[in-house]
Amino acid sequence: MPLQKLLLIIATHFGLPCFSQELFIHSEPASTLPARSLGANVTGYIIPYDPVFARPAQRYTGQFMIGLGKRFSAKLGAAFANMHTNTVEKESFSFFAKYRFLSKDELHRHFRLAAFLHAAYSYAPFHSEEVDLRDKTGVSAGIIATRLLNKFALSGSASITQLLDSSRFNETAYTPPRIYQAMNYSFSTGCLLFPQVYRDLNQLNVNVYMEFLAQQTLTEHKYYVDFAPGLQFIIKSSLKLNIGYRIELSGDMSRLSRYEWLFGIEKGFLNVWKGKSR
Repeated sequence: MPLQKLLLIIATHFGLPCFSQELFIHSEPASTLPARSLGANVTGYIIPYDPVFARPAQRYTGQFMIGLGKRFSAKLGAAFANMHTNTVEKESFSFFAKYRFLSKDELHRHFRLAAFLHAAYSYAPFHSEEVDLRDKTGVSAGIIATRLLNKFALSGSASITQLLDSSRFNETAYTPPRIYQAMNYSFSTGCLLFPQVYRDLNQLNVNVYMEFLAQQTLTEHKYYVDFAPGLQFIIKSSLKLNIGYRIELSGDMSRLSRYEWLFGIEKGFLNVWKGKSR
């Protein structure tokens, strides 16, 4: 995509008269799940062409989420896919934890910082140079910053990922060399398109998102930059439907796919258990 077109997309998005929510489709905000809340989601990733098997492929992930306090939330997840196999089989298990350590909240605006840890165990064979915990074993840790100004949210993150595949610790020489560590970056914005005026919590919310996801490996000097727009529908404040697309703008590493579709559904449950009485 030419730079002029990319800048036009950014300018158009920032010029929309919109309100936003921190419910990004492809990345995490600094905000955590509400205390004493539970949630569950299922997401499907579809790639039109899998270079390993020369056919379309799919991945399905499920997560169970819990808000353990006003600053700490966690997720347990599992993935099933046919991106590395002939049939859809179990691919990985994961754990994600986020701690919000800074909050500066005012009326219609706030700034929040959070730290996160992501760990995954994968059954998939080691394909491609992309350092991705969706289908590789490893750990990732990073920082997220989210700024809300008059209900317009911006969010960015930086993290480091270390793959812990068994091949990293043997003496086998691979050609080309395998990549086990990388820095990851994201920048996300979003707007609430409808409704323009809130009357009650049962109104349908329609959000549009624009996200940029990037990776720079710490060896072999490989990178990618992806553009990920998305559309989101929130029904009665607790049921969320996501539609997203992700495409590589620039990059030089081998990947399972340079573009993919995302379809997801998420349900949340507030105040599932009582807090401690004072």
